[in-house]
Amino acid sequence: MPTVLQLTDVSVVRNGSRIVNDVSWTVDSDERWVVLGPNGAGKTTVLQMAAAQTHPSSGGVQILGEDVGSADLFELRPRLGFASTTIARRIPPKEKVVDVVLTAAYSVTGRWNEEYEGVDVRRAHRVLDEWKLDHLSERPFGELSDGEQKRVQIARAVMTDPELLLLDEPAASLDLGAREELLQMLGGYASSEGAPAIVMVTHHVEEIPRGFTHALLLAHGEVQAAGPLADVLTAETLGETFGLRLSVASAEGRYTARAV
Repeated sequence: MPTVLQLTDVSVVRNGSRIVNDVSWTVDSDERWVVLGPNGAGKTTVLQMAAAQTHPSSGGVQILGEDVGSADLFELRPRLGFASTTIARRIPPKEKVVDVVLTAAYSVTGRWNEEYEGVDVRRAHRVLDEWKLDHLSERPFGELSDGEQKRVQIARAVMTDPELLLLDEPAASLDLGAREELLQMLGGYASSEGAPAIVMVTHHVEEIPRGFTHALLLAHGEVQAAGPLADVLTAETLGETFGLRLSVASAEGRYTARAV
């Protein structure tokens, strides 16, 4: 399978602090990755580099075969789906849900004077239907619940049929019902034919949807382990990553972890 993301000896230094240190990592088109680690581990920074939103201080980043340092980012970014709280904060609260999704076609977060073709409008409504949001299409984004806003962000991210989908803590702050509904939908999407490569950042193994295949563990900005879920999500590797003795279990494609 072709490689869609490659980080080679990547480091990020900000205000004299090394946030990411010599990270090398490869994602192929048929893989679904979860990135785990404690607060401050560098997870979001790695995801931002994968989304061509930030550049490394050293090392190389290739996305969809393009060297980020020399690529035309205006052409590259529409090929990526990216959902994060940073992008959500840029969405005008009064923006209609259908327009939140539709504006992904131009990689903007507020409808202005762009003109959209009928195929874009039909695609936006189809995506809303797939993520069970069609009944909210005319509602202002700011009036939605957290769970609904999370689903709208993901619908926006998949609007352009991305070749790489990047999700930053999509289940954060959700209650049990909203979390499980979202994870069911993400699991179905990840397992579907034609789904893109996916990278999802989370703090909890309980938030890993079915259908995900690989895990990257980060701590102190460095890779602790990377590979297939069954090899990486063990009591030993997770315990070393989080600095805690853990018991890890899996059942029907879902994981749990608790302190011993």
